[in-house]
Amino acid sequence: MPLASSSLTNARVVVGDEVIHGSLRIEDGVIAEISDDPTRAGTDLNGDFLMPGIVELHTDQVETHFQPRPKRYWDPITAVIAHDAQMAASGMTTVLDALRIGTGPTDGNRMAANAKMLMDAVIHAAESGLLRADHFVHLRCEVSTADVVEVFDEVGGHDRVRMISLMDHTPGQRQYADVEAFRTYMVGKGRLLETEFDAHVEELHRLSGLYAGRHRKQMAERAGVRSITMAAHDDATQAHVDEASALGVRISEFPTTVDAARAARAAGQLVVSGAPNIVRDGSHSGNVAAVELLRAGLLDILSSDYVPASTLQAAFLLVARGETTLPQASRLLSANPARAIGLDDRGVIETGLRADLIRVHAYEGASSEQHPLGSPVPIVRSVWREGERVA
Repeated sequence: MPLASSSLTNARVVVGDEVIHGSLRIEDGVIAEISDDPTRAGTDLNGDFLMPGIVELHTDQVETHFQPRPKRYWDPITAVIAHDAQMAASGMTTVLDALRIGTGPTDGNRMAANAKMLMDAVIHAAESGLLRADHFVHLRCEVSTADVVEVFDEVGGHDRVRMISLMDHTPGQRQYADVEAFRTYMVGKGRLLETEFDAHVEELHRLSGLYAGRHRKQMAERAGVRSITMAAHDDATQAHVDEASALGVRISEFPTTVDAARAARAAGQLVVSGAPNIVRDGSHSGNVAAVELLRAGLLDILSSDYVPASTLQAAFLLVARGETTLPQASRLLSANPARAIGLDDRGVIETGLRADLIRVHAYEGASSEQHPLGSPVPIVRSVWREGERVA
């Protein structure tokens, strides 16, 4: 239960378009008062930043905890708990766990059963009070697979399913427009032998031709009936965006080109990029750099994707490089993703909203060849969810 009353003082509070040196009072889990007086009684934050808790729309990490090695599975409840601890330590107070559905040629016959088992574990742990962050489900729907609609009909009816993304990872388009990048991923991960690659690509093209168009429409219909926010994944062209817009898509996840991001924005979609793209100075697949989208005014949301700590690190790097201000960076992590999925009670530090907060100490890292001016290292020292400290 949220604490009745508490105060946090001597903090650099990220509020609105500014950072104020002040204090914050919490009553019954919500922000009751924001003050520019840093000397009030309460928990002294020693001048650290006080920021809204991160709202994470797309993290694949729960699957990694569930399957830490190929064909080796962990207990799903303890996997979810370990994943949650990692997310909270990275500053997330709201998490959409991205679970893939749709069995591809290399996925084995346990794919659907594992997805259902892991989703059940996320829901059970969340509703049993076992988790630090507030967890929901994001279903990553591989539309070019035979069973994606069938599996969605089994698992997609729960209230915690807040988002779906329509994906087609067939090489030669979208994320893997460069087929050699797909080869590097599949062979490098040990999922295919080099001698198997060409036949595998041919089979993926066959399956996409059979299923992708039909399943996109069927998934969109189901999302509409259940009022689930829908995203398009890895759009690359105007035609991709037009197709997504006609289906009712509201979010463009990881567009691979500037043209696609611009078309998505024109269609009223919010644009998501991966924070690892910022930290690594580019896409691992050779697609558009997230900072290029930011400079063009086409970036709304940053997602941790495959590195939980990357969102906060990316935000502080962008500020250090003069690309944005901390309040602007914070909106990419918290306010905008909350708005994207209709969670209007969180994402900003404002009176009357949930006291989902993180205390961040900005450690100045040493200079390096990649970062000659030094690289700031944000350290999450405390996390509050509805006013209760959870990490």
